[in-house]
Order: sequence, then structure tokens, then C-alpha cells
Amino acid sequence: MEISDKIYVAGHRGMVGSAIERGLRAQGYGNIVTRTHAELSLDDPAAVEAFFAEQKPDYVFLAAAKVGGIVANATYGGDFIRENLKIQVNTIDAARRHGVKKLQFLGSSCIYPKFAEQPIREDSLLTGSLEPTNLPYAVAKIAGKVMCDAYRSQFGFDAFTVMPSNVYGVGDNFHPEHSHVVAGMMRRFHEAKINGDGEVVVWGTGKPMRELVFADDLADACIFLMNRYEDGGMVNAGSSMEISIADLAGLMAEVVGFDGKVAFDADRPDGTPRKIMDNAILKRLGWTAKTSIPDGLRAMYGWYLENAA
Repeated sequence: MEISDKIYVAGHRGMVGSAIERGLRAQGYGNIVTRTHAELSLDDPAAVEAFFAEQKPDYVFLAAAKVGGIVANATYGGDFIRENLKIQVNTIDAARRHGVKKLQFLGSSCIYPKFAEQPIREDSLLTGSLEPTNLPYAVAKIAGKVMCDAYRSQFGFDAFTVMPSNVYGVGDNFHPEHSHVVAGMMRRFHEAKINGDGEVVVWGTGKPMRELVFADDLADACIFLMNRYEDGGMVNAGSSMEISIADLAGLMAEVVGFDGKVAFDADRPDGTPRKIMDNAILKRLGWTAKTSIPDGLRAMYGWYLENAA
């Protein structure tokens, strides 16, 4: 990307999209186009068509998506598959037809088989059954990845997919039912501290392992790949930093300042037992994550206190 190129960040108000916009501006890119959902509904094909016809961006980061945690996915699966398919189809197709030079689609590690060999390689996709709690969302994201590949093959459109591990950080969603594990846990520990509770109950056994990547590190990887990666397909983008849910809960209590008991509800679902990415492609290109999990949680909690708590 040249500094003067017009870059569209779809989903710039989300955690990942906002981090990508921050990262681009920090690197000197100033010709950045954004639209809020009120200004441009990506599930409306006519609106998306009009936007691309008028703006004609050179590069697109497709970070817009309908996302949520276990409860949201289990409750609103129809919404998740419908809205994400619409967003992806409309944006990828309009970008191709209106001369976008390169499009990067943000996937999700939940698209990999539930019991994939660890660390998970890109070629593990579609080799086994998926985690049922987020199946509709995962199927939508798989469709977006396949659409990028098919458009590259049929039309020569330079589109590829970045597959993040579990993302957390500044700008995360802290909704009590719709958040992912790190943000949901942070909110519960903070509220327990404020309320003077003696115990926080964490879902599951605490045994599952998760690779966590700080949102600003992921954004840096996305910009790096947009500039360096030319092969299409899919690239894992994780930190290679892994932690158990139990250890995460203990660390969260320390970061938030909660000094009560941490308990685990084994009757609640654990989800996928382990999920860590094979980040060999990204490392071979010369990129590694910079933010440790403790440092990332402290930065995230500072933002939460100022903006969300």
C-alpha cells in the first residue's frame, strides 16, 4: 500500500477494525475511508454498491461482522449466519467489481475443527466437525474464506483471509451475554470487586487452553500481511501465547484487584478443549506479536475503566 492509497476499513468501530485504523494512521496512512453502520449498512446490497461506486477504495480490510460469545451464538444463530453472509457477499463482490486492488477478510479461529491437531495449521480447515455452540457463525466465516478463494481463482481478484486466534483488547465488547471470554470475565471480576462479592464463578472446568492475541498486535499483523503477503488463501494470525481459562481467571483477578475466591462451574460448557494456531507463515515473513497477556490485560482494563465501566 502506498501512503496516498485510499483504504476502506469496514467495521472501524469494532475492536479489530478500530485497532486496524489506529495502526494505519500510526504508520502514516491518512486516506482512510470509514462508515458507521448508520451511514452504510453492509447487509444492504444497493447501499454497498453505491458506496463502492462513489468511493472506489484501493484496499479493503473487511473486519465488519456480527460477533458474540457462547450465549449469543447459541441464542441467535440465525441472525449470526444471515447477517455475516450478507456482509461478506455484498462487500467482497462490490470490491471486486469496482477495482479494489486487494481485499483482506478477517475470519475467526472457530472455523477450525473442534478437535483439530494442535497447533492448528491452515490446511486443517474442513477436516473435521466444528464446535456446535458457534456453528452458524463458523459456517458463515468459512463461506467468506471460500468466496475470497473462488473470486481469486475465477476473476483474478486479490483477496485473502486472515485467521486470528482469540482476540482481546481496547474496544472489546463487554456485554454481559454477548461478550467473548476475556471481556466477559473482566466485567464479572470488576463488578464483583465493586460489589464486594466474595466469589466469582467462571464457566466450565477451567482446563481449556486459549491462544490470546492483543487487538493492536493483530492489527499490526493485518497491515503487515496486506503489504507483504501475495499468495492468497488463508494465513493464521496469532500470538503463540497460550493460557488456560483457570490461569486467565487468576491473572484477571490480579489485574482487576479482586481478592475473593475464584470458582468453576463444571456444568457449563467448556467449548473447544484447546485452540492454538500454527503461526509459521506469519513468522516466516518476519512478524511476531509484541504484547504479553498480562500487559494486554492491564491496557484493556485501563480502557474499560475509562470508557465502559
